[in-house]
Amino acid sequence: MSWLERFTRPKVRKIFRKPDIPEDLWEKCPKCGQMIFHRDLASNMKVCTQCGFHMQISPKRRFESLFDDSIYELLDLPKGVNDPLRFRDRKRYSERLREARNPDRSAVDALEVAHGKMGDRETVIAAFDFSFLGGSMGVSVGNGFLSATKLAISKRAPLIVIPSSGGARMQEGALSLMQMARTTIAVDELKAADLPYIVVFTNPTTGGVTASFSMLGDIAIAEPGALIGFAGQRVIEETIRQKLPDDFQKSEYLLDHGMVDMVIPRKQLREELIKIISILTDHGDLRNINESQTNSAGII
Repeated sequence: MSWLERFTRPKVRKIFRKPDIPEDLWEKCPKCGQMIFHRDLASNMKVCTQCGFHMQISPKRRFESLFDDSIYELLDLPKGVNDPLRFRDRKRYSERLREARNPDRSAVDALEVAHGKMGDRETVIAAFDFSFLGGSMGVSVGNGFLSATKLAISKRAPLIVIPSSGGARMQEGALSLMQMARTTIAVDELKAADLPYIVVFTNPTTGGVTASFSMLGDIAIAEPGALIGFAGQRVIEETIRQKLPDDFQKSEYLLDHGMVDMVIPRKQLREELIKIISILTDHGDLRNINESQTNSAGII
C-alpha cells in the first residue's frame, strides 16, 4: 500500500479508484497475437480482423449464422453410456463429463443437431463443440450423428456436418472406435436415400472423426487455415523419416492436393452452402439419368 492510499480518506479513494474492468472484453488471436475487442470479434464471426484466422465458435453460433433468419429447432439427442469403463486419469471420466455439462450449456455432449430452412429448403445441420472435451467422439456423439441422418432421411433433407474434433474419445476405449463404423454406415444409408451429404471441415478435425464420416461427403468444404488430418505432423515425420511442408494438413494444402473441394471463408459459407444444396437437390436425379443413357447406349 502506497503513502497516498494510507493517508487519503476512504470516500476520496473511492472517487478516484479505477473501476474493475472485466477480463473478457479482449481476446487474443492464437495465430498472430493481436488483441481484438470482443464486440468486433463477434461481429466478424470470430475471425481475426488482423490475419483472418478462423477461431472456434459454438454450435449455437453456427446455427444462427446458417439458418434463415437464425430460426431453427434443436433435436433432442439420446444419451450415451456414462463412464462405461470407469476410466480415470488425473480425474474420473464421470467428473470430466459433469464439468463439461455445465448449466450454461444446452447440449449433453460434443455434438448438437438442428433443423430449419436454408434458402427456404429444409436442412439438417450437425455441429461439433470443441469446448466439450475437445469435440471428441464417444457413444453419445455416435448416437447424435445417427439421429441426424435419420432426421434428414425422414424429412428428405440434405445433411450438413461441421466437425471440430480431436478424434475418438479415449475414455470410452473400443466403444468410441465403434462409432467410426456406425457413422460410416449411417452415411451409406443417407446416400442410399439420394440425399446430399456435405462436410464443412473446421479447425481442428483430426483422428477417428477424420477417418470416418468426415471424409465421405459428397462435397468437402474447409474453412481457411483449418488443420485436417488423422495423425499429427510430428508423428508422421517420425514414421516416414522425412520433413513435411509447414502447411501440411492445412485446408489450402489439401485443396491443392485434391482432398477437399473448396476453401470458403466463414462469412461466405451460408451463401455457398445454399448454392450447393440447390444444385444437388434440383439435379439430384442426374446420376440416374446418366445411368439410363449409358444403358440405352449399350455401354456397361
